[in-house]
Amino acid sequence: MKKLWIAAIALLYLVVPFALQGNSYVLSLTVSALIVAGVAVAWALLGNLGGMVSFGHAAFFGIGAYASALLTLKAGWPVLLALPVAGLCAVVASLVMLPALRLSGPYFALAILAYAHIFRILATELTSVTNGSAGLSSVPRLPTLFGSEALTAITPYLLALTLVLAFCWVYARVRSSDYGIALRAMHDSEDATRVVGVNSVLLKSWMLLLSAFMTGMIGALNVHVINFLDPDYAFNGSWSVLPIVAAIFGGYRTVGGPMIGAVVIYMVDQLVFKSMLSSGHQIILGAVLAAMILCAPDGLLSVFRKRAKEARHAEA
Repeated sequence: MKKLWIAAIALLYLVVPFALQGNSYVLSLTVSALIVAGVAVAWALLGNLGGMVSFGHAAFFGIGAYASALLTLKAGWPVLLALPVAGLCAVVASLVMLPALRLSGPYFALAILAYAHIFRILATELTSVTNGSAGLSSVPRLPTLFGSEALTAITPYLLALTLVLAFCWVYARVRSSDYGIALRAMHDSEDATRVVGVNSVLLKSWMLLLSAFMTGMIGALNVHVINFLDPDYAFNGSWSVLPIVAAIFGGYRTVGGPMIGAVVIYMVDQLVFKSMLSSGHQIILGAVLAAMILCAPDGLLSVFRKRAKEARHAEA
């Protein structure tokens, strides 16, 4: 399995970007799919390890986007330095959400959703900072990697892919750590883990902050890809809903599932479903997701693993 992942990563870096370089439309769709994948991985980390379903990741995405846009536009910061700082800004904003960790289930989900709406209103009303509903234009583009003009078109792809793979690596490391074991034990019985000395609120807080950092960074990257920003786009509900769909479709309890789910869902929706039904193509997407949940509730990646296991047994 490790060799398979190495081969897949090499393919993603060395073959895919240059194969798509001549097709700017598909390349831009791939970058968008990776942006969704980044949020999906961050959501899965909070939903799986933290055990908290969030409908408010649009808040972290929008805050990261605005932070990086303002730092580069008004303070003259270099883009690559602004990206991690934007992630930290999302972390700072998530601190006001910590009281919501006392809630659980749908109450937590609705509380986080309310925070997302509050930040959207603030971005609209603080016109002296954000330019309000008029938005920010001419946001600096991503720098060309290694100063090579030949890499200009594929720079967003390479940076987005690197961020998403880094998120997957962090997700895997946390899940395999002692903290990850404690977090998974909390799913079975949070009271029992408290008895043995596990601070469940503290662990959940760390997962929220880490998820916010990831989402803020990917939001910051996105604004430098599209080069404009307004509150309706930055805090759009799709940044909360689509990653959830992608993570569940791919298998949010696995490391690679959210990334694979996001790329498959987004690309199939844009290239296939949209051509079949130009308006309302999300209906087909919803039907596919419902079928996946009924037939394979653990996600697409679990189906692949099951088929591979059956094939090995058949050969043996």
